[in-house]
Amino acid sequence: MRPRQILPGATYLVTRRCTQRQFLLVPKRRITQIFHYCLAYAVQRTGIHVHAVIVMSNHYHLIVTDPDGVLPLFVECLNKLVAKCVNATLGRWENFWASEPASYVRLLDDDAVVDKLAYLLANPIDAGLVEYGKEWPGLRLGRPGSYPCRRPDIFFREEGAMPSSLRLELTPPPNLAGRQAQQRIRDAVAEREREARARIRRQGRTFLGARGVLRQNPFDSPHTLETRRQLSPRIASRNKWLRIETLTRCAEFVRDHAQALAHWLEGKRTVVFPLGTYLMRIRHGARCAET
Repeated sequence: MRPRQILPGATYLVTRRCTQRQFLLVPKRRITQIFHYCLAYAVQRTGIHVHAVIVMSNHYHLIVTDPDGVLPLFVECLNKLVAKCVNATLGRWENFWASEPASYVRLLDDDAVVDKLAYLLANPIDAGLVEYGKEWPGLRLGRPGSYPCRRPDIFFREEGAMPSSLRLELTPPPNLAGRQAQQRIRDAVAEREREARARIRRQGRTFLGARGVLRQNPFDSPHTLETRRQLSPRIASRNKWLRIETLTRCAEFVRDHAQALAHWLEGKRTVVFPLGTYLMRIRHGARCAET
């Protein structure tokens, strides 16, 4: 598997889905509390900045900025805690998440961030589940602010080290903190929702509704067939030349990482890995370029 370049300061769309597409995250109150708390804890532990979150019945999306280049640590912490808590709630023991790794899509510019924010927050409408985003019964947050949560009363010990309560801090994306920028995001979300509602109606379909969502069996899966063997994007931008430039740099990273790793395996511990190297830096303390 090619190494992932984890760049400090980059903004990402993070996606993870449940095993076999099962509705293990059906947004009942306890599941929502679990994810909210685990996300707040992972943020507190790693310093990741969260800009938006949606927890669907069988997957989640996050938009985050990674100031210190620790995104895999954040995702690992979040996924482990959610899996253990929800498994305890449902009385199951097997793997919770799908076998493929989490998806990290680096958002290269402000347009890409706004586009993915609209995609994330309109996801329940796109899926034909609720008619308006505010009707989604689960965790759906995209407005900057502080969102308190309490520790779930399952899995965690009452006298344990985990805090009894936490706050999930949502921050504006870089360069999108002003009033006009926030209005731009709201307009993009509203437009995406309108387009999704119009498409569902043209197709003669109806929305399942919040009550229907909550009645989903956690062990069921969608009846639709999953598209497989498609490309898994690692970057997003509508700017063609920015995409080309970034993909060129990604190829250079893979090449430079392979060369540095070859020297490392030869015992040359002074070798410098390229900027964005994660595993060798975290697990083995390897030196990495800073710019």
